[in-house]
Amino acid sequence: MALKNMKVFQDFVRTATIETVAQEIEKFNAASGGAIVLSSEGFGGDFFQSNMFKGLHASQRRVDRYAVNGAASATALAQIEHNVVKVAGGFGPVIWEPSQISWVEQNEAQAIEAISSNLAEAIMQDQLNTIIASGLAAIENIAAITNDISASAGISLTALNNTHALFGDRSTMLIAQVMNGTTYHKLIGENITNTNRLYEYNSIRILDVLGKVTVVTDAPALFVAGTPNKLKVLTLVANGAFVMDGSDLIVNIETTNNKQRIETTFQADYAFGAGLKGFAWDTANGGKSPTDAELSTGTNWDQITTSIKDLAGVVTVVDADQ
Repeated sequence: MALKNMKVFQDFVRTATIETVAQEIEKFNAASGGAIVLSSEGFGGDFFQSNMFKGLHASQRRVDRYAVNGAASATALAQIEHNVVKVAGGFGPVIWEPSQISWVEQNEAQAIEAISSNLAEAIMQDQLNTIIASGLAAIENIAAITNDISASAGISLTALNNTHALFGDRSTMLIAQVMNGTTYHKLIGENITNTNRLYEYNSIRILDVLGKVTVVTDAPALFVAGTPNKLKVLTLVANGAFVMDGSDLIVNIETTNNKQRIETTFQADYAFGAGLKGFAWDTANGGKSPTDAELSTGTNWDQITTSIKDLAGVVTVVDADQ
């Protein structure tokens, strides 16, 4: 590859990656029912902060028309702050020797396709794994919306139904389940035959299981090794978890000397925002540019709604070996 073509090559990789991610985001959102929303909206700074009015349902009261007309307790009109945290990621460096890989020099389009395709897949997988881990951590930190039967039972339709029941009369608001391949096939073993495929990209599958959208992906947080080994299912409401990706992608290609053969390296930096319905990122405890461990710490996600039914969803935890 001629050095004069490096800038053009670099721009093409960035453009192709952004376009690929945007296309797959659109397909994913349409198929997932909007429980996990991958957005092309971005924001500057470390956090995206927005305010909303706190619910006033508690101000409802019974009135006795014949009682003494005494004072009524007031409910303050208050706002709550919702914080989305920006997460940083990197890809590469990827290294090759232009003189030894003839296809790079002969057909740059092949190199662009290979790099941009793998980068797009890596970014989208990172976004999905991150928001799943965050959602599990935040919800599991609240016992009232976690059905943990890992000490006695494995996955079953009954277990999922009991988890959905934690939302009471709002259980119909739970529209999508997120599980790994092991969990999904255990449920298949319970004679679930309705597996209409809605979407597939890389290792992510979205299917219709018993009328409910089910996202099947082997996100690391959905399995926890231990005694016992645990499987987790994350069930979400509409817009329960969301990623804000403003195409904050920086790529760089460099060709260096000082070795017996010339080497070329590719490297990329990217960022996206992670947010959960009813939870705000704790800017003091969780901090800026969090690590995976910090994102997976439940206490770093603060409940900002009064009712648990206004939160992102519920979690099922079962014994993986049953």
